[in-house]
Amino acid sequence: MTGRSRTPRVGYRCAECGHQAAQWVGRCPACQAWGSLEQHAAPARGTKRVAAGAPSTPARRIGEVELDTARARPTGVEELDRVLGGGLVPGAVVLLAGEPGVGKSTLLLEVAAKTAARGRVLYVTGEESAGQVRLRAERTRAVHDELYLAAESDLGAILGHLDTVKPDLLVVDSVQTMTTADAEGTTGGVTQVRAVTVALTALAKERGLPVILVGHVTKDGSIAGPRVLEHLVDVVLSFEGDKHSTLRMVRGVKNRFGPADEVGCFELRDEGIVGLPDPSGLFLARFGASREAVVPGTAVTVVMDGRRPLLAEVQALVAGKDIASPRRAVSGLDSARVAMLLAVLERRAGIRLHDAEVFTATVGGMRVLEPAADLALALAITSAKRDLALPPDLVVLGEIGLAGEVRRVSGVQRRLAEAARLGFTRALVPPDCGVKPNGMRIQEVGDVALVLDSIRAR
Repeated sequence: MTGRSRTPRVGYRCAECGHQAAQWVGRCPACQAWGSLEQHAAPARGTKRVAAGAPSTPARRIGEVELDTARARPTGVEELDRVLGGGLVPGAVVLLAGEPGVGKSTLLLEVAAKTAARGRVLYVTGEESAGQVRLRAERTRAVHDELYLAAESDLGAILGHLDTVKPDLLVVDSVQTMTTADAEGTTGGVTQVRAVTVALTALAKERGLPVILVGHVTKDGSIAGPRVLEHLVDVVLSFEGDKHSTLRMVRGVKNRFGPADEVGCFELRDEGIVGLPDPSGLFLARFGASREAVVPGTAVTVVMDGRRPLLAEVQALVAGKDIASPRRAVSGLDSARVAMLLAVLERRAGIRLHDAEVFTATVGGMRVLEPAADLALALAITSAKRDLALPPDLVVLGEIGLAGEVRRVSGVQRRLAEAARLGFTRALVPPDCGVKPNGMRIQEVGDVALVLDSIRAR
């Protein structure tokens, strides 16, 4: 039929996760939130011809585009610059997400103070009062004349501050607390977070202003808000840390200007947050000359966290015998992988563990999840069971399969180079790795039972 106007269809969208439904329901099928579906008008079906418009800037050959406006500028915090790929690029939007209390605001206040030494910075907080931020700045010595502070949650007011201050860096803490009158929905909802992020991203590109946004995370550790939030920004960083440890890690998740697998290490102290260019000392119970007093049940390995090799110490304690229901406790390791290794040790190497209590852990709050630490953990468990200490200058690498074979791992040369730098002189590695000695005595092992028999023979 012709001449009949198409009316927009009515749909419903979840304000928490963005799930769309044809009809209203009390509970969102996707995120299980109650009463979160809001009515919205969906566009009518059919296509429309898009009229050609005047381009804002003419297209140029890629070789004619200037590079000076896209070069990274250091923030003054070296560990953060490592993850960013050298620093902040003009016009870049960075999203830093982490759990409450992990130290996001402390880190960004340090970044703001270092950047204020070379330019003007505007720090906008929607979660704290200006006085609370000032107190933390006094404690961490982050007070600077070119660091401006505004306690605002309205996007229009932030734009007014930008016109007045004209900063070289904008920090927004946090994007979930900001609102705009141009969008509907509640504060922190999908619609508001998307609208605020789109507006700040467009502003950053227009003015060449680097913007750092603080983001919240959900219970499962993912970034709160719509998934499109991660697509809108240029860089996504995850700020991680255990509340029982002072170690903090900034991990790159997405980076349009550099590698997305870099890791920066920090230590949270009373006077602020400090970068750790050499964090291996945190993950070794005995470091340097004190390694001479190694006790049974410990082994040292090298894990790759992104591109960064880090020495890690795994510990094991085997206690008791003929226990009906023995306990298995794991800290900092993959519990499923530990259970598999215990089964392999008992079945392939003849080590009796089914009736004993086994406790395994890492040192310094580090999480070791990669299979390259399998052989080190197997040696630590066997060392604890037989009450024989491993050599203090030994580092162990290798993945263990269900048949008891030792498999190759990636980056062996880089791992051994880091171990040699820290004074280790011997290494157990999988066969056919093609590694150079590099001043170390290298022993290739292909079967876990043969390695464990050598411990018995010592």
